[in-house]
Amino acid sequence: MNRIYEAAILALGLVVLGWFVKCGIDNFSNKDRKVTVKGLSEREVKADKVIWSISYNEMGDNLPTLYENINAKTGKIKAFLQQNGIEDGEITVNPPTVNDLESNQWSENRRSFRYIINTNLTVSTQKVDQVNKAIFKQAELLKQGVAIEGSYPQYEYVSFQQMKPEMMEEAIKNAQKTAEQFAKASDSKLGKIQTAGQGQFEIEDRDQNTPYIKKLRVVSTVTYALDD
Repeated sequence: MNRIYEAAILALGLVVLGWFVKCGIDNFSNKDRKVTVKGLSEREVKADKVIWSISYNEMGDNLPTLYENINAKTGKIKAFLQQNGIEDGEITVNPPTVNDLESNQWSENRRSFRYIINTNLTVSTQKVDQVNKAIFKQAELLKQGVAIEGSYPQYEYVSFQQMKPEMMEEAIKNAQKTAEQFAKASDSKLGKIQTAGQGQFEIEDRDQNTPYIKKLRVVSTVTYALDD
């Protein structure tokens, strides 16, 4: 009788042990069941800051006259900008530089002048529309005898920090939609987020012809658990 009792206890213990082993194996397998997806969020926005660099020069032999001419050009350019809505505080005039062609021992000066005075005027403003209009109208300076050697506007979007939370939320939602589709296809249920990585925000020109239109982009990588 004792042997039968002991055998029954042993059998019950083996059943319980097998159940615990099975649960442990199932839990271990479920821990490895996960899916990693990416979510994208994009925006097109207009630049909210522009830095416009304008270069011009004067050439001749008489330095005092050249300085007078360069100052006259500076005055005409500043007046042109102000007429197009740019304020004086948004304009910076850099000191002129003088290139003496005869002082350069490596230069063969066969030109009819000795000096070249170069200078640069920089506009830094949030008035992007006004600057764009002025850029298209800068040919008017030629009528005043002002030839611009170089015109280089650079556009920025400095308010992207305000859009980061909204775009991050959208990227995560898009990642979740992808994960839900994967879970449905694998006859699983989407579990909790295990890991999430915030992608780096990218700001670039939409295209070469409209550098004042910026494309914002962020990709989030999220790992979800998969449940039965």
